[in-house]
Amino acid sequence: MEPVRLPDADLESIEASVRKLLDRSAEQARMIDSLAAAPSADPRTAGMPYAGFPGMPAFTPPAPPPEPKPILELEGEEFEDELAALTDWVDDHLMDVYGAEITTAAPWCPQWQEHLDVVAWLHALWMAYQQHKDPEAGPSGMFVWHRDFLTHAMAHVRGAGGPLSACQTDPDRPEHRLLRAPGPSTRSIAREAEAQQDGDASPQDDIGLAP
Repeated sequence: MEPVRLPDADLESIEASVRKLLDRSAEQARMIDSLAAAPSADPRTAGMPYAGFPGMPAFTPPAPPPEPKPILELEGEEFEDELAALTDWVDDHLMDVYGAEITTAAPWCPQWQEHLDVVAWLHALWMAYQQHKDPEAGPSGMFVWHRDFLTHAMAHVRGAGGPLSACQTDPDRPEHRLLRAPGPSTRSIAREAEAQQDGDASPQDDIGLAP
């Protein structure tokens, strides 16, 4: 049989079709490799389209929220903002619902923000409240908060011998007194005074004693 010769125009059309088939095959191979790759370990990208697919934008997970910090580790404006938010929760929710009455056995201080230990306790109680009211805590989340956090924190903060025991006990006579904190013992004070006297000895006295 004699060889069949095609016109040059037909040859160019066939070559173009072959190139398109090869490009499509290569693209399908890349997609198969991407699907066969191990899935992302980040749960936030689970079920999301893979980056690099034609026509599909790359998925950028949102930045996680900042980790909560104890309020006493904050400074400046950050501390003031957190204290303002804590005050709103204490005044509008905590004391309004769980405050009960003020007695000598359960004192309270309208200037509780000046007691740093009380601020730390109430802030920790507030953070636990936010955690346990979240739906992820389950139906028993708030019961756990009442049992393990609220009762213990209020018993300490408003205890008869607690940090507010020297403050207001009568709503009609508001007072705010901070008792003196425990200081050094009498023996330590005497040693410090003796050391200070030795250190304050005048050099002229030593010169006068010289022969």
